[in-house]
Amino acid sequence: MVLRTLKLHNFRNYGDAAFTFGEGVNLVCGRNAQGKTNLLEAVSALSTMRLFRTGQKKDGLRFGEDAAAVEGAFSAQGRDFTLELRLFRRKSMEIYRNGVRLRRQSDAAGLLQSVLFCPDDLYLVREGAAVRRRFLDTALCQLRPRYAQILEEYNRLLEHKTRILRDSEEKPALLDLLDDFSLRMAQFGAQLIRRRAHFVRALAGKARDIHGEIAGGREALSLSYRTVSGVGDPFAPAPELAAQLYAHALAHRVAEVSARSCLSGPHKDDLVLEIDGRPAAAYGSQGQVRTCALALKLAERDLFFDDTGEYPLLLLDDVLSELDRGRQDFVLNRIRGGQVLITCCEEELAAKVGSGAVFRIEGGRVV
Repeated sequence: MVLRTLKLHNFRNYGDAAFTFGEGVNLVCGRNAQGKTNLLEAVSALSTMRLFRTGQKKDGLRFGEDAAAVEGAFSAQGRDFTLELRLFRRKSMEIYRNGVRLRRQSDAAGLLQSVLFCPDDLYLVREGAAVRRRFLDTALCQLRPRYAQILEEYNRLLEHKTRILRDSEEKPALLDLLDDFSLRMAQFGAQLIRRRAHFVRALAGKARDIHGEIAGGREALSLSYRTVSGVGDPFAPAPELAAQLYAHALAHRVAEVSARSCLSGPHKDDLVLEIDGRPAAAYGSQGQVRTCALALKLAERDLFFDDTGEYPLLLLDDVLSELDRGRQDFVLNRIRGGQVLITCCEEELAAKVGSGAVFRIEGGRVV
């Protein structure tokens, strides 16, 4: 999987810019606040259909502009593709594959696969469950395009149910719809749970081995998937899981109406990490937490390769400067295969990574 070219129009601090990338390691360097992360955010958006620093796509627009575009040409599984995202200030994003507009964002899922590792990810372990859930969902939406469609529908139902609960005090008749939404959420939620459980099981083995390499075998990392308490076995058939989820939602109906919030469902799930049997979030040192995050990201990359036979595009956003020398060398030794984009402040890194293409960014321009 190789990203050949990238074109930006009014994206972040870029007016019009074009990039041609090499197949190996590509270095993007420059001083802080020049647009290096903006470039990686554009590439990441072609994979995930979202901006990793904000939930608002309009934030990707250059200041004072009403529209922007990100277009990439790439090869995957022996085929050539173009993918274009058009962002607007006052309407929804439009997506074009090979020049044809797609009906849904999920229709573009999995075309260009990437793994992003940025400084915020070093705190993945200590952040709330929502951050780790997003980590799982981002990977699964690329690996399993059907998952992206299921998640999209589940989130739509969750939004409607939340609105019913929020407005029910003024409009009690809305509660007549509550159980129907709970049932449909249970049906879609069951499919999310099964896919997450299988992904975490595969991820756990790879992350354990990678963590053991980094830590020299002195510590053992374990991962587990935590879902709704009413679910006995997350690997059970979807109809069985749906029945359990629906029963759990009915049992919490009064509490949900009282809280005016949806309290039951896989939108509360978590990925639990432990070091030597103790929660990493509570007991891990700063170094241990960083090693866990590093193991998760590298394991995610390896899983993509195992599934497709191609490495995903690896995006390292100034993360090497946040690691000590030992962890830096470990990362650099494991990224020899596949295409990599690395942002940094100094070009001296090129000598260490054997960089091919080098781009110096200044004020949203390639100099």
